[in-house]
Amino acid sequence: MAIINYIRVSTVSQNTARQLVEVPSDRIFTDKCSGKNTDRPAFKEMLDFAREGDVINCHELSRLARNTMDLLNIVQTLNDKGITINFIKEGLSFTGDADPFQTLMLTMLGAVAQLERDISLERQREGIAIAKAAGKYKGRPSAFSEAEFSNIKAEFTNTKSKAALARKYNISRSYLYKIVA
Repeated sequence: MAIINYIRVSTVSQNTARQLVEVPSDRIFTDKCSGKNTDRPAFKEMLDFAREGDVINCHELSRLARNTMDLLNIVQTLNDKGITINFIKEGLSFTGDADPFQTLMLTMLGAVAQLERDISLERQREGIAIAKAAGKYKGRPSAFSEAEFSNIKAEFTNTKSKAALARKYNISRSYLYKIVA
């Protein structure tokens, strides 16, 4: 039986020091990326590592997932494998034993975490819209000069494979079409 600590912060610049302080473990997995989905390197590695009888500690629900459906699926998947998951801050432990009240708490707290993320993104979009309207937000500066833009536009009209052209300049096809427009 292994005791595993899973720690996640949203960005590389954020500090993990406040999570799982003095919670002993045999192994720690740390992600420094968004919890918007389950495509996280340390998270995937932890899932591969964990075995029946193991215990996973997570500082709080929102550190495991910011999406209610993902949270419920992750907990169910772990419990189906015989893995216990503890959420330290909330004082919740899920072993796979059917407890309708704990499932209700998991669902409600997961929904709150998702709501927090959605509100944060909404505020970010509002701030960007206000900054754009004031002429203060221009987005990321382009890596291309005006001459390069002209070359891309000329090549666009003379090529059949837009995907190949996008690969040539290491850009997405949607950005290629945006340049031409």
